[in-house]
Amino acid sequence: MLDRNRQHQITGPGHGQALSADLYYEGSNYYSAYGRDYSEQESGFNPLKLFFYIVQYRWLIVIMTVAGLVAGLIVTMMQTPRYQATTQLEVLVPSAKVFQDIEVVSENSDLRAFQTAREKLKSRALAQRVVYQLGLSEKPDFLFPTPSFSLANIFYRAFGISKAPSIEEKTPEQREALAIRRILDDLTVNLVTNTSLLSITFVDQKPKYASDIANQVAQSFIDQRVDQTSETSDLARQFIQDQVVQVKQKLQKSEEALVAYAKDAGITVTGDDKSLISANIEALNTALAAAIQDRLDTGRVVDQIDKGRGASLSQVLESKGLQALSEKLADLTGQYQQKLSIMKPGFPEMQQLQSQIKELQRIYSNGVLAITDSLRLKYQQAQNKEEDLKAKLSEMEKQQVEFNDKNIQYTILKREVDSNRSQYDSLVSKLNEVGVSSELKTQNAAIVDFANMPDRPYSPRLSINLGISLLLFMALSASVIYVIELLNNTFTNPEQVEKELGLAILGILPLVDDKDIVGSIADQKSGLSEAYRSLRTSLQFSGAEGAPRSLLVTSSEPSEGKSTTSFKLGQDFAALGARVLLVDGDLRKPNLHRLFGLDNTIGLSNLLTNTVRKEDLAGIFRPTKYPNVTVLTSGTIPPNPADLLSSPKMALIVTNLGKRFDLVIIDAPPIVGLSDAPILSRLAEGTLMVISTNQVTRKSAKTALKRLRAAGANVVGAAMSKFAVNKFDYNYAYKYMNYQYYSYGAGTPKLEGRVDDVTAEPAYAKTATFKRLVRRIRSGLSGFVDRAQSSS
Repeated sequence: MLDRNRQHQITGPGHGQALSADLYYEGSNYYSAYGRDYSEQESGFNPLKLFFYIVQYRWLIVIMTVAGLVAGLIVTMMQTPRYQATTQLEVLVPSAKVFQDIEVVSENSDLRAFQTAREKLKSRALAQRVVYQLGLSEKPDFLFPTPSFSLANIFYRAFGISKAPSIEEKTPEQREALAIRRILDDLTVNLVTNTSLLSITFVDQKPKYASDIANQVAQSFIDQRVDQTSETSDLARQFIQDQVVQVKQKLQKSEEALVAYAKDAGITVTGDDKSLISANIEALNTALAAAIQDRLDTGRVVDQIDKGRGASLSQVLESKGLQALSEKLADLTGQYQQKLSIMKPGFPEMQQLQSQIKELQRIYSNGVLAITDSLRLKYQQAQNKEEDLKAKLSEMEKQQVEFNDKNIQYTILKREVDSNRSQYDSLVSKLNEVGVSSELKTQNAAIVDFANMPDRPYSPRLSINLGISLLLFMALSASVIYVIELLNNTFTNPEQVEKELGLAILGILPLVDDKDIVGSIADQKSGLSEAYRSLRTSLQFSGAEGAPRSLLVTSSEPSEGKSTTSFKLGQDFAALGARVLLVDGDLRKPNLHRLFGLDNTIGLSNLLTNTVRKEDLAGIFRPTKYPNVTVLTSGTIPPNPADLLSSPKMALIVTNLGKRFDLVIIDAPPIVGLSDAPILSRLAEGTLMVISTNQVTRKSAKTALKRLRAAGANVVGAAMSKFAVNKFDYNYAYKYMNYQYYSYGAGTPKLEGRVDDVTAEPAYAKTATFKRLVRRIRSGLSGFVDRAQSSS
């Protein structure tokens, strides 16, 4: 039998007790039998994951790459070849010599001269000159070029078909405007960095036009500058001389008017254009501020005198005469005190000392009084001075008001004088510059390199177009892959199950083809058998006392592998010596009897409805060819499976069976759309959810788990079925999976399906993508049919 305290003891270093489930599950951190900490989340950029995405979607990427190359080739064929020719023109800006302070100095080259030349080269007037020189308005192939980008270009380039343009429909003015616009649109002028060279580039569909127009633009620019004569400088000099004479006369008249008005109004202006009244007011303000400060200082001294602290003033203490009297008085006072100890105050000598002391004190007091009186007098003088200055300032302010009224007209006249003087000085300066620059300053331009006729087009470039097309289509393929992965809401690896459902992954069951599933289960060395043994080991540590005595195996939707899992787990636990009972709890679509090759005449439904005879009661538990494995089939399909499973008799049966067998495994129907599995989950000690890879949606699995927990089920974990460990799959890089370990004995990918399906499949049906699509469609249809049957 299954001994939880003996057969499944695993001793650690220094311990003789079994490892509890806490060593594998700690809070929300799950550990599998492979020793991986599921709480560890991969973060950051994973190049290996990106590589496997590329391998997984390799055909999509190849198709997009081919499409990009074809698109680049088509775009190139749709573009008209264009030729480019470049002429280099040097703009010479000789240093202009001007006289300043009787010295000849050089003027630096100005970048604005090159910018001006550049704009002139791109001007409409110059383009019109080029059109006249080359007769471009009469050339149809120049006026009406082939479209730069058109689908018709493919036929033009492939078959040499060309459209003959006609110019009769256009007037000469229209043809000229078309030619000028073409030149301005296709002409480019750039300044070569750190040089005085201008690069003149023209692009056209005809190589001859490209070179001829580039050269003619440079030549026309030089001819245009030569046509400019020096008559402009002479006219400018004569005009400026006339202006100088006129402004000089105006300046003399304005100065005379200013002097006459100042004389009549009695306005006297200092050298710095200020009136004497303003200067006097500034001086009075300065003197008044000093007088106020002096009065405040002496006022503080008088205030101390009035408070009886005149003897402590600095003027008193610093007086040398008073200092001498103070020292003498102190000396006499000291003598008097010294003799007082041996003489009485009435002695003549003592009376004489007293008289001297009193006289000195009177003289000292008079000295202090004289100093304080002088300070009071000084304070009075400061007050009088302040009053006088205020009165004088008030008088000057009145004069200033009168002066301001007169100064308005004076200011107007003076402004006119200043304006005339400024104009006169400016005109004289310009006259000197024109006279000198007309003789010394010259500019010229020369063609450094003529444009040659190009022998190959510069556009379109096949390599650039192909590169751009490849980048665009690669970006498009990346977007498509991202959308596909975003819309794929199924489970592809165990980490997603743990993150989305919060369940520990107890086992990972590899994908095995339908026709090989029987052999894989029978072969104890196959990857599928080894995976089920690993699942069995994880179940043994799923509880504190080992594996649960009653285990419910269910899934969210049909065809996820729950029946096969129940079948194989029963064999693996029985191999340990445990007495195992497999109960087919799917009273709607039973499958266990098919896996064991038994009939389904009587079973669980008959036991629940009391439709089994007593003599057949012992035979309802049917032994199998596998040692220690007993099967209780579903029996006759009843019309009310949920009512039977929720009856008290079902709970009693499960309890009694748990006492008779070491382990009871119940194969339950799917959860979504049915109430059978939640009902049975309350009766079992543990529930195992089978979750199929790339088949069941995450929402469906969440809903199923929520229903189980709402029913009070003890969900011990999940088994991930149909896990494809292909060489070209991201799952291959899964850390705790070993491809070699799981692959021997299982060469094709699939877990559960029809055992009798041995028909040969076409080549395209063997691809993983096609099989995944077929599984999803089949699962969706099967689930819909099951839900429809249950509702009916």
